[in-house]
Amino acid sequence: MLKKTVEDQIIIACLSDGKTNAVTRETLDQLAEIVAEVNQDAGIKGLILTGEGRFFSSGFSLPMFVDFADREAVISFFTREEQVLLDYFTCQKPVVCAINGHCAAMGLILAMASDFRLVKNHPKIKLGMSEIKIGLGLTIAQAAIMRFGLDSDKRFRDVMYFGEMKDVTCALEQEMVDELVDEDQLIVRAKQIISLWIDTPNQPFVQLKKSLKSDTAKKIAQDLAAGTWQDSMCNALLNKDVKATLSFVQASMEKKNAS
Repeated sequence: MLKKTVEDQIIIACLSDGKTNAVTRETLDQLAEIVAEVNQDAGIKGLILTGEGRFFSSGFSLPMFVDFADREAVISFFTREEQVLLDYFTCQKPVVCAINGHCAAMGLILAMASDFRLVKNHPKIKLGMSEIKIGLGLTIAQAAIMRFGLDSDKRFRDVMYFGEMKDVTCALEQEMVDELVDEDQLIVRAKQIISLWIDTPNQPFVQLKKSLKSDTAKKIAQDLAAGTWQDSMCNALLNKDVKATLSFVQASMEKKNAS
């Protein structure tokens, strides 16, 4: 789920779900509502997405994935997820991701969909995409947004193909994030970026962002309409070996968090 607060005319959406802030259907629905509010309320300057506790987000809820019973369930979920992700990516106002802790899978995709990425400067924080190791690829919107955020086919290859978790220094060197920030400055700096970009005459940021992201957004929308992603996602998430791996990973996470 998301906890919403407003500070200095900026919405702060905080991921909060257990110890790892997994993304659920409820999270997506709440995010959609928040993005709509940011777009429609002239008094709101922008959006900060952050997390609660030691995690920004571990990604999608693994039990939710394991429980997908059939093709219809997979398609229904990801049809909604892809639209919410696209709307977040194209939010009209500045969106800053304030990564407070470990960030993986859908957590990193949301970070890449943001306009600017700050991460808390802490040696134990890890960021990455381990999907390839558990038998999963990316959807249309996820892949396009990861490639856009990494701004390099080579960086996309290295992040996705190797599936490694990087510390914050390595993440900065590989341009997965934009700045390292001390914990007490994480939200402060996020607010500064938003105000710097939007508090200008005529707010040209809105037009500039639309221009920057329009080609990628149009391509995502066209490919989603074609439905080319459905077979690969259904085949992966209904595969018994993938389900077994997801169950094992979930059990391992629960054991680690309980200790």
